[in-house]
Amino acid sequence: MGWIRNRSTRRQTSPIPGLDEGERPVLVHALDGFLGAGSGPRVAAEYIGGDDGMVVESLDVDEYYDYRARRPPLIFDEDHYREYEPPTLDVRLHRDQVGTPYLMLAGPEPDYRWEAFAIDVADVIEQYDVGLTVGMGAVPMGVPHTRPLVVTQHANRKALVDQRNLWNGQVVVPASAQALLEYRLGEWGFDAMGYVVHVPHYLAQVDYPAASIALLESVSRRTGLRFELDELRARQVEAIADIEDQIREQDGGAVLANLEQQYDAFSRGANQSLLASDEALPSGDELGRQFEQFLAQVDKRDDD
Repeated sequence: MGWIRNRSTRRQTSPIPGLDEGERPVLVHALDGFLGAGSGPRVAAEYIGGDDGMVVESLDVDEYYDYRARRPPLIFDEDHYREYEPPTLDVRLHRDQVGTPYLMLAGPEPDYRWEAFAIDVADVIEQYDVGLTVGMGAVPMGVPHTRPLVVTQHANRKALVDQRNLWNGQVVVPASAQALLEYRLGEWGFDAMGYVVHVPHYLAQVDYPAASIALLESVSRRTGLRFELDELRARQVEAIADIEDQIREQDGGAVLANLEQQYDAFSRGANQSLLASDEALPSGDELGRQFEQFLAQVDKRDDD
């Protein structure tokens, strides 16, 4: 039996200014947390709007957020505290490159009360007559940064799936607030879908602009929203240069070459997982040693 959602408090529909009669807005969500490898969804959300859009709904973040697990920043200045930045889960009204309005839900993935969170989002969908909800996510995968990024599509209705995923079959995955949201929306009759980009696992803890680009391009193709991505692409060129410099300074790319061989074998149609190979694969410790220095230097550069 599905989770029961009480619709007795349904609010009157609020029209989105700028939409043609009969046109329904898109709601895009990017939650920073479990599906946030390479900061892909967070950077994508910040790039196409950030805090510039008008807040149309603010979800009660106190209901969902674990402050002790993810402590918000606060400045201590000599003898007093200042500039506290509280977490927020806001739905903002943005416009794309040609002025088309859309809604964006961005902020930390809820730590608690996922079912209540799904109900709150469904209320927003009803109030603004949202036609389609699209999620952006990113997960680490044993793939090299020298090959095209793989994007997996998912939806709560088969007709919404418009591309063939690279992997077939069934797999048990850890749940996320985003995944549960899509599942519940399907039970309640709302169309929802999303994209997950597979980020090289050795880059999961640093900003990887390519992941954000892949997500925004996918959202654009599906919804018709148009985003100018030149600045993000320029950031990616710089990021790749840094990555390759660090790899050359370490083992000359031996571990990277192994990942490339696996990826290429899979891409040629071999019926195997990217985690399977006839050759011995580098262990997590080996990969960690190869890229530990790179990550440390990236962190140091960011601090500077």
